[in-house]
Amino acid sequence: MMFPFQFNPTKFVLALALICLVGVSCDAPAWAQLLTYAESGEPEDSGLGLLQEEPHDIIYFTEASGGGWAKVLLLPIRNMPTTPRGSLQFSIVGIEDDKFVAKWSDIRRIDFWEKRLERETASRIASGDFVGAYPFLSILIRDYPRRPGLKTLRAEFLWRNAIQRASGSQRAESLAMLEELHRYDPQYNQAQVIKAISLTTGSVMQSLVDTGDLDNAQQLLARLKEDYGRFDLPAIAKWEGEFLRMATEKRNEAIEAVKQKDFRSARKLARESLYLKPDIDGGRELVQKIDEAYPLVSVGVLQAARVYDPVRMDNWAARRAGRLLYRNLFEIQGAAPEGGEYDFLFGSAETTPDRQVLELSLETAKLPNPLNQIEVDFLADQLALRATPESETYFSPWAASVTGIGIDGPQRIECILRRPHVLPTCLLQINVDASWFGGEKGGPTGDYFVDVVDEGQTRFMLTEDARRASGDSGKPREIVEVRCATGSESVSKLLSGEIDVLDQLFPADAIKLKERRDVKVVEYPLPTIHMLVPCSDHQFVADKNFRRALLYGINREDILHGELLENHASPGCQVLSGPFPAGLSQDDPLGYAYDTSILPRRFEPSLAQLLVALSKNLKAAEAKRKDEPEPKLRAVRLAFPADNLSRVACEAIRSQWELIGLDVELVELPIGRTYPDPDTADLVYVSCAIWEPIIDARRLLGPRGLARSEDQLIGLGLRRLEEARNWKEVRDRLLVLHSISHHELPVLPLWQMVDSFAYRNNLIGMGSNIVSLYQNAGNWRLEF
Repeated sequence: MMFPFQFNPTKFVLALALICLVGVSCDAPAWAQLLTYAESGEPEDSGLGLLQEEPHDIIYFTEASGGGWAKVLLLPIRNMPTTPRGSLQFSIVGIEDDKFVAKWSDIRRIDFWEKRLERETASRIASGDFVGAYPFLSILIRDYPRRPGLKTLRAEFLWRNAIQRASGSQRAESLAMLEELHRYDPQYNQAQVIKAISLTTGSVMQSLVDTGDLDNAQQLLARLKEDYGRFDLPAIAKWEGEFLRMATEKRNEAIEAVKQKDFRSARKLARESLYLKPDIDGGRELVQKIDEAYPLVSVGVLQAARVYDPVRMDNWAARRAGRLLYRNLFEIQGAAPEGGEYDFLFGSAETTPDRQVLELSLETAKLPNPLNQIEVDFLADQLALRATPESETYFSPWAASVTGIGIDGPQRIECILRRPHVLPTCLLQINVDASWFGGEKGGPTGDYFVDVVDEGQTRFMLTEDARRASGDSGKPREIVEVRCATGSESVSKLLSGEIDVLDQLFPADAIKLKERRDVKVVEYPLPTIHMLVPCSDHQFVADKNFRRALLYGINREDILHGELLENHASPGCQVLSGPFPAGLSQDDPLGYAYDTSILPRRFEPSLAQLLVALSKNLKAAEAKRKDEPEPKLRAVRLAFPADNLSRVACEAIRSQWELIGLDVELVELPIGRTYPDPDTADLVYVSCAIWEPIIDARRLLGPRGLARSEDQLIGLGLRRLEEARNWKEVRDRLLVLHSISHHELPVLPLWQMVDSFAYRNNLIGMGSNIVSLYQNAGNWRLEF
C-alpha cells in the first residue's frame, strides 16, 4: 500500500485498521496482537517486556500531519538526517507484507531501537536495578558493539554494581567486577577504581584467612601483585607483611622444635612456614635439614585402614596399608597381555612349556632380613596347606589345580599340576607374616609396622631391620596416613604442603590438579569395580526378581557421570553389566572376562515397580501354599564405607529407590570397615579390585567369597572356569560366567572407576604403572 504524496493520517489509520482486522488472525503471535500504531499519544513503556518484542523503531508524526505513531521494522538509516528531503518508506510491525510511505516533513522524530535499549539500561543502572539492566546491556554488546556511548555505559554498570555488591557484603563478587572494569577500561575513574580494588582485596583476604583458606588467599595475593604491582596497592603491602609475619612465627617455632628433637612438629611447622611465604629466608633449607634428619612422608587418605591385607579385594584401605606391613608369596606388579604379572617373593618362578609344572627357585642370598630366613621345607608345607581343606589358608582353586608338591634340592620346589593352568602364580597370593620366620603370628614382614592409630591418623614406623639396611639413604622413617573427610579437604592439604601424597582422587579433583606445576597426578593402571553385594537373609533381597527391580531402579549413568564424575569426561569410567572389569579401552587385555555384547540394564522405574509387585505376589502365593504368614517387605538397609564417594553414591541410590516405593535405611560402617556385621545390613556398597578374574571370580562369587552365592549355575560356571586349560577356554568360560551373573545377579554391578593418586614434585621414587600406592615405598625420597 502506498500513502498519498500529501500524507493523510486519517486515511493512514483507517487503512491500517482495515488491514489488521482482515489480516491478523487470533492465532498471530503475541507481539503481532500488541498495539503497533496509534493516531495520538505515546506508546506504553514496555519495560522488561521490550525484550520479548521484535526489534523495531518508532516513528512519531507531527501534529500538523495529524499526529500519531507507528512501530516499524528496523529502518536502513540509524540516525535522523540533518536535512531530510523526500519521503521515507517503512513496514509496520505486524503488517510486514505491506509498504508505507510518509513525507519527511510529516515525521517529528524517530526513536531508534538501540537508543531505547540505551535509555532502559541507563535508567536501570541509575536506579540500582542491575539484574534488570543486564539483559539490555547484553543485547547492546552483542548487536551494537560500536555504539559511541556503549563503553561508558558498560563501565558505569560494572562500577555501580561493584559498589552495590560491596555494600551488601558480596566482597568477592565486587572484586571480580572491579577487576573486570579495570581490564575493560583502564582509564575509567582510575584512581577510585584502584582504591576500591585495594579496599575490597583487604576484606576478601581477611575472610579467606579467617576461614583457613590460605591456598586461595595466596593465589589471590600473587595474582593481584602481578596485575597491580605498579599501583602500590596498600592491601598488597599489608598482606605480604602479614604472611611474612605468620611465616616467620612458624619458622621460629620449627627451629625450636628441631632443638627439642621433635621432628614431627618441626616438619609440620617448617612446611607451613614455607607455604605461607615460599621465599622466606632459610625456609627451604630448614625443611631440607629436617627431612634429612628425620625423613617423614604424610599421605592423605579418604579411607582409613583398620585391617591390613594387601590382597583384600573389597577394602581399598586394607590393600593400600597392608602392602607396608606384609609381603605376599606372589605379588601382582601390573597387567600384561595374558593376565597379571606376578613376582615371587623369595626368588624366581617358571612354568614349564606344557604348563603342568610350576618351578620355584629360592634366592635367599639376595633377600633382606627376615625374608632370607625362609626354609625350603617350610615353604613347601605352606603350599601344601593351601590345598588342605582343614587349613585356614585353604583355597579351592589351588587344591583343584595341584596334584603334588616336591622339594628338588635345597633351594627348589616343584608343584605338579593336575591339568595345564594358564597362570598358576595367581593362585598363590598368600600373606607372609612373621610366623614364617619364627616370629609371632600376624607380625609384619614388610618394612614398616603400625605405631599409632587414632581417628585422625595412622603412623607407620620403619622397622629396625629396614632402617639398618637402608642406612642414611633417606628412606622414610615414618609414613603417616592422615584421614580427610572430603576430597576438597584432601586437595587443600596437598596444596598447602601438609601432606605429600593423596592416595585417591575424585575425577574432578584430578582434572584440576593436573593443571598445577607443583603436583603430579597419576592414574592407577587397574580399575575398581563398584557393586552392591547382598549380605543378609532379607527374604526379598534373596529373590532374583526383587534384585532385578533394585537394579532397574538405579539410574547408574546419572549417578556415575553426574554425581561422581561431576560431568567431567573420564575415559574408562563406565556402567557395567557384570562383575568383571571392562578394561580401559577396547583392546585392553584386562577386559578378557567382560562380554561387551551384554548391555547394562537401563534405568526403568516403572519396570522396577512392576518387579517389586511381582516379587510380593510370588512371596504371598508361596506363603499361602505353605499355610504361613505372608512376608512383609521391610526396609532395605544399605551399608557403605565411611568415605565421601561411597556416601554420595548411596545417598543417590536411596533417593531413587524411594521413588519406586521402597523404604531404605543407610548404614555407615565404622572407619576402616567395608563389610557389615551380621544382621546389620541387607546390601553393602563395595569397591572391588577384580584384577585377575581367573582367581577373583571365586573370591567374589563363590560360597566362601564376598557374595557367598549358593546359586548352582554360578557354582557350575566357577568349576568350569577352573578346569580351563588355555586362554581361549578361560575367556570363553568367563564370558559364560558373565552372562550367568547378569541374569542371576549374585551381586548388583554398578560401574567401573579409574582411580588416580597425586603427589608433590619433591617426592621422588614413586615409580610408574604401580597397582598399589606403597608398591615402591621403599624407594621414596624427599628432595628440594
